[in-house]
Amino acid sequence: MKYDFTSILERRGMDALAVDALGSGGTAPNAPKAGFDVIPMWIADMNFPTVPTIPAAIAGRLEHPAFGYFSPRQEYYDAILFWQHTRNGVDGLLPAHIGYANGVLGGLASALNVICARGDGVLLHTPTYIGFTNTLRGNGYQAVLSHLVPDSDGVWRMDYEDMEQKIVENRIHAAILCSPHNPCGRVWERWELERAMELFRKYDVYVISDEIWSDLILTGHRHIPTQSISEDARMRTIGLYAPSKTFNLAGLVGSYRIVYNQWLRDQMDKEAKLTQYNNMNVLSMYALIGAYRPEGAEWVDELCQVLTGNVDYACGYIASHFEGVTASRPEGTYMLFIDCTGWCRAHGKTIRQVEEAAWDVGVAVQDGQAFHGPCHLRMNLALPLSRVQEAFDRLDRYVFNA
Repeated sequence: MKYDFTSILERRGMDALAVDALGSGGTAPNAPKAGFDVIPMWIADMNFPTVPTIPAAIAGRLEHPAFGYFSPRQEYYDAILFWQHTRNGVDGLLPAHIGYANGVLGGLASALNVICARGDGVLLHTPTYIGFTNTLRGNGYQAVLSHLVPDSDGVWRMDYEDMEQKIVENRIHAAILCSPHNPCGRVWERWELERAMELFRKYDVYVISDEIWSDLILTGHRHIPTQSISEDARMRTIGLYAPSKTFNLAGLVGSYRIVYNQWLRDQMDKEAKLTQYNNMNVLSMYALIGAYRPEGAEWVDELCQVLTGNVDYACGYIASHFEGVTASRPEGTYMLFIDCTGWCRAHGKTIRQVEEAAWDVGVAVQDGQAFHGPCHLRMNLALPLSRVQEAFDRLDRYVFNA
């Protein structure tokens, strides 16, 4: 490979929650016991150096010693148009359709404040990303959960009958669609999206489609933008994107929305400006410009190969070594959602005890209960394969087969 996905990146003392926050309480895992180094597998950022064109773009801007007020450069919009066309096959996108948000969750909040009234129910699938539930709660909305259901092959599927029932019973007019899905890793097929969007059309439900993971698609799968499903989907969907998950840029802050419906776009622009602080960071702009280049596309293609190999290893190891533990193979993202129900039942353990045993030996996985996984672990596989292998060796020796 052209880029380095094998070296172990030292992140201690470099402002990384993934390692520096361990043992600090809250949602962070405990620090490991003496004799074990940390393998950070909880918070959703990557343990790889980003593509070199990003720091190069930032460094180029740093040569100019002023950082005052600014407007987005044309190159910013050109980069997004290039990326969406070449990666997702999007045609007809114009700079006017693109708006900025400080983060995808900020974009979500702005969208909900336009579509909904306080106290309204919002449909979302469970298991679900903790950021969605916290944003809904913090802004006065009610999460109405429709469970994803594993099929006979263990693939998580939408339950369309349940979705329709929840929409009707709760008079819902807003839904969050996570595509690819976090934490389950589903990359929705076209027929799945078509059926969902037809249901939303039937009941006049606006859709906020979080596609922040859309670049991280594993071998054999393809991301389909929700807005591409139909003309109706194009006009009732707010698409949320960011380079942060793809290129490990969360610390720079910055996402963007794609909205074709002019009324929605105008209202979201107004909502986003109410705080007076929802403005782009100049270095974040240059990071996106540096990322959304042909070199960035080449880097992402190699990254997805690495992630596919890591997923293959992890799922294979679980199936062959951890009796009573299951994991539906993700099709996108770098997160693995692990069900420990059978193992815990057989051994008289709680999921908290499993987590603490893993944390003790430096395998810093995340509690899946916050994602509505009652006996689940959420595991980040965006590390060099050698670190993934070491993590599963420790889980084998000290946790599941101790």
